Amino acid sequence: MRNIPYKKFSLLAFAIAFIWFAWPMYQFLAYEGKVPMWFPTDIDAPDRYPQTTTFSAHPRSNSALELLAEHREKIHAPSMSAAVAIDGKIVWAGAVGWANIEKHIPATTDTQFRIGSTSKAVTATLLAKLFQGGKIELDKPISNYDSNLPNPQWGNITPRQLASHSSGLPDYLDNYGDLWGMYYLFKLDKRYTSVRESLEVFDDNDRLFTPGSQFHYTSFNTVLQSVVLEAVAGEPFLRAMRNNIFTPLGMNATGAEYELSQPNSLATFYWNKDGKYPAFRVWQKVDLSHRLAGGGFISTPSDMVKLGSAWLDEKFITPETRQQFWQPQTLVDGSINAQNYALGWRWANYEDDTGFVRNANHGGVSRGSQSWLMVIPERNMAVAVMINANVEEFWDFGRVSMPLARLFF
Repeated sequence: MRNIPYKKFSLLAFAIAFIWFAWPMYQFLAYEGKVPMWFPTDIDAPDRYPQTTTFSAHPRSNSALELLAEHREKIHAPSMSAAVAIDGKIVWAGAVGWANIEKHIPATTDTQFRIGSTSKAVTATLLAKLFQGGKIELDKPISNYDSNLPNPQWGNITPRQLASHSSGLPDYLDNYGDLWGMYYLFKLDKRYTSVRESLEVFDDNDRLFTPGSQFHYTSFNTVLQSVVLEAVAGEPFLRAMRNNIFTPLGMNATGAEYELSQPNSLATFYWNKDGKYPAFRVWQKVDLSHRLAGGGFISTPSDMVKLGSAWLDEKFITPETRQQFWQPQTLVDGSINAQNYALGWRWANYEDDTGFVRNANHGGVSRGSQSWLMVIPERNMAVAVMINANVEEFWDFGRVSMPLARLFF
């Protein structure tokens, strides 16, 4: 047998190793639309898009479904689902389009979506309950609650700074100090069943600035916050969420994607170049367990309006706690942060031709999915909307929530 020169063999081995290492990054860039996909499978857009609601008797039901259908078509999403709650009760929920195009599975109000960063408002609800119960203080260093932090620079960060994104922690693209962590963030295939374990993707980084001095939005804040909440609650983070939030509020469709007991209830997630490509492609398989608290939950609009309504229920969240958590936070120089970010929520004064709509909200963008939750205190109303695709400008998706809300004013 002919001998392969050592030098050529070394070069071949290096090339194979480089391709193996670089492929996840290439895939990431491909789904970001930065480089071409290799051998993609296009799925043609369906000829029809079904509509469903269990609230057909409501006088605004047909108008709400028509509004969803028109908006779904405008943004070219496979499906869109929404729910509206008033006075703590769901008054309408509906869905249009396909949860799975290939299998012809229509989206329903039970279809679950990745909610992305709307997870931050979910996690903030646990922080609010523990704060309200006197178990955690917002301005004490987190080392008071967890003395086993893997990065010594984290000890003097406070829960308030984590929840308001003023801690100095890096974002995904600032994660240069933890190269293996950044690599895992590109691969998105590692299962983390412990929130503490998921700290490994950013625990070797230096802080970007002194805590409290600047605003820098990053899901790492909420991931670290979940570790602190776990220590305070005295039980694993997911169990604490179930015991304190999901079960009391009847949020049976909310949780971690990897624990999904009925896979058929989860939407299939699609790429269509931010709504600009006529066909659909199934999004690559990803594992978002590393960012569970800050961007990894799955849920339904109906569950999300239950959460939003709970913030208006004085028996669940007191007015004093709500005021603290919905107050846009100031930096050490006295200025309010640029995003009007509060504690796990944003506060907004939306204005159109019919006036102001003051609301607490949080949106989320995930792999092949988007989510929006809005709470309108003056109407005692919560509205949630979700899709199983991405759009280029988030508000092109989320803007439907305002006319939808006004239908039920």
